[in-house]
Amino acid sequence: MVPSLCKMADIAPPAPETAASRTPAKILLPGRLVSLDALRGFDMLWILGADSIGGAMAGLKGGPLTSALARQLDHAPWEGFRFYDLIFPLFVFMVGVSLVFSLTRIITKEGKDEALKRVFKRSVLIYLFGILVYNADHQGHLWKTVEDIRLMGVLQRIALCYFATGLLFIFCKPRTLVAIAVGILVGYWALLTFVPAPGQDTVSFEEGKNIVNWFDARFLPFRKWDGDHDPEGILSTFPAIATCLLGVFAGRWLIRPEVSDIRKFQGLIVAGIALLVLGYSWGMFSPIIKKLWTSPYVLVAGGWSLLLLGSFFWLIDIRGWQTWAQPFVWIGMNPIALYLLVHVANFDRIASSMVGGPVAAWFDGRMPGLGTVVISVFGILLCVALARLMYVKKLFIRL
Repeated sequence: MVPSLCKMADIAPPAPETAASRTPAKILLPGRLVSLDALRGFDMLWILGADSIGGAMAGLKGGPLTSALARQLDHAPWEGFRFYDLIFPLFVFMVGVSLVFSLTRIITKEGKDEALKRVFKRSVLIYLFGILVYNADHQGHLWKTVEDIRLMGVLQRIALCYFATGLLFIFCKPRTLVAIAVGILVGYWALLTFVPAPGQDTVSFEEGKNIVNWFDARFLPFRKWDGDHDPEGILSTFPAIATCLLGVFAGRWLIRPEVSDIRKFQGLIVAGIALLVLGYSWGMFSPIIKKLWTSPYVLVAGGWSLLLLGSFFWLIDIRGWQTWAQPFVWIGMNPIALYLLVHVANFDRIASSMVGGPVAAWFDGRMPGLGTVVISVFGILLCVALARLMYVKKLFIRL
C-alpha cells in the first residue's frame, strides 16, 4: 500500500479544487494545492543545505554582486533582515496555511475530537523527532549525556506552533484568532520594550542583555544553542505562534469557495504589502531581530511569506505553469525524510568525494573559490535527485 501523502506537522493536506486541479500536468496531484507543495519544496531546499552555497560564495572572488548574494544567503548577525532570515518563518507560516485545510476536513468528516487527537499526536511526534534529529551528528550518534539534549530547536518550535495554533483554530472564531495574534505581538513588544532583564539597569535588545535571553538562561534546562540562551527559546515561541496564525488567516482566505482565484491572489498580495509596510515602519522604533523573533520581524517575514505564496499560487494554480516547479514539488512531498537524511548524512562531503579534487581545482583555476561553490551546488543536486527518486517510487513519509 502506498503511504499517505502527508507532511511534517500535517503541512500538506488535501485542498479545494483550483485552476491547477483542472489543468492536466505531469506534477498534478489530485485534491492538492500544488503551489503550496512547491513553495514548501522551495523553502526546504534552503533548509536542506542551499545555505552552504552562501558560505561557499563568501570565499568567491567574484566582485560586489557575489558578495551581496553571499550576504543574503546568511543570517543577519543580530539586527536586520536578509533573505535567509525568511526561511524558517516561511515554513512556520505554511504550517498555519496547511492546518486550515487538514483540520477543516477532519472536523467536517469526523468531528473536533478527531481533530484534537490529530493535533496532539502530530505535535508530540514532531517534537520527539526534533529531539532525536537535532541532537544527532552526521554519523547518527546521539547525545552522550542528558545535559547535551537540546529541548528547543527548529522542529521543536514547529511542533509547539502547530500544537498551539491547531488548538486555537479548533476552538476559536476567526475574530478571536485575530485578537490573539495582535495580543501576542503587542504583548511581546511591550515585554521587550519596557521590562529590563534582572540585573540590567535599563531595557536592552542586545544579545544576552534582554529579558528573553535572560528567561532562557534562568528557566530553559540542558543545552542551549547560543551558550546560556537559545534562538528557539521559550518566550520567543509565542511570536512564532503569531507567525503560524498569519498562515491560518491566509489558509482561511484560500478555502473560501465564494472568492475567485484571482481575488484570492490579489488578497494575498495586498495583505503581504500591508504587512511589509507595517513591519518595516514598526522596525524603525523596535528592532527586527530573528533570534528574538521580535514583533516587527513577524510582520516583515509574514509579508514576504504572503507575497511568495501569492506568487506561487498565481503561477502554478492560476496560470497553470507547473513544469518549472517540479523539483520543488519533489522536495515538498518528502520534507521529513529529507530533513532526517541531511542531519545524518553529510551531502557536501559526498559531493566533495565526487566532484572534489581535480574537478574542483579546475574550477578554482578559472576563479578562486569557485570549486567550493561547485561542490555545494552538487550536494544540493544530490538532495534533489534523491527527492525525485522517492517521488517516482511513491515513497512518502508520514508522521
